[in-house]
Amino acid sequence: MSITIKSEYLGDLRTTSIHLKSNNTLITDAPVDNKGKGEAFSPTDLLATSLATCMFTIMGIVSNNNNLNIVGTKCDVTKIMSASPRKVAEIIIEFHFPENNFNENQQQLLKDAAYSCPVALSLHDDLKKTVTFNF
Repeated sequence: MSITIKSEYLGDLRTTSIHLKSNNTLITDAPVDNKGKGEAFSPTDLLATSLATCMFTIMGIVSNNNNLNIVGTKCDVTKIMSASPRKVAEIIIEFHFPENNFNENQQQLLKDAAYSCPVALSLHDDLKKTVTFNF
């Protein structure tokens, strides 16, 4: 088993992480409402983003396998925090497909793909996931 990511605490509630295979880096900051500067994604922002992008990835695999085109599909992600304990209480994702040319079966195939993504399956059931598909 090899290391996937190396992270370092930089001080002032900021971290940097490097994805070793690609050499891509990212920075996180604590949000303003939690004593941070809010100048980058917070760790909880990344959690919400991970769910959305994982759903996109699995829908992309399924669309490629079924000759469907979802290129240009966008989504809006809203993260809702609870105060006590401080945690992500809900992630709201609204997908916007640029073309409405999917029949009912194809739409269901894409929805099922999204809900079966590894991140969705890894999150605790207490975390509310509200997903809307605008075909």
